[in-house]
Amino acid sequence: MPARKSPKSQIVAFKVEDDLAEFLNKLPNKSAFIRKAIVAQLGMACPLCTGAGVVPRGIHDHYAPILAKNNTRKCDVCGEKIALPSDLLHLRDEERSRLDQFFHGGPLYCEKCYTKQPPCDDCGMHVAPERFAEHHKKIHVTM
Repeated sequence: MPARKSPKSQIVAFKVEDDLAEFLNKLPNKSAFIRKAIVAQLGMACPLCTGAGVVPRGIHDHYAPILAKNNTRKCDVCGEKIALPSDLLHLRDEERSRLDQFFHGGPLYCEKCYTKQPPCDDCGMHVAPERFAEHHKKIHVTM
């Protein structure tokens, strides 16, 4: 059974050089190629759906209880166990910013430790001073 495709509702346009346009126009599915390239660049492809947004029912049914059972992680400072939500939609604003930084590759702190860590001047993520060099290298250094 083929995987269902997620509906696409937005069009994004951008200008490119003639050579790149010619290359893209030769692809069998230009849109899919561009979506995969963007996801790969951002490093956020889902390990289960590999960026497709959909997984077969058997994969879902197999991994759903595993993900539900393993939804905690320790605070990077004090070690307190923190329950990780599956999304950020239903969180209070103060919880959302704290967890959003973790979901985007930053450190995970409990509410108490989060307020004690200073924000990065470049991105606003709260980072323990002893981890700032690591943070800067991981988040701000571009290739």
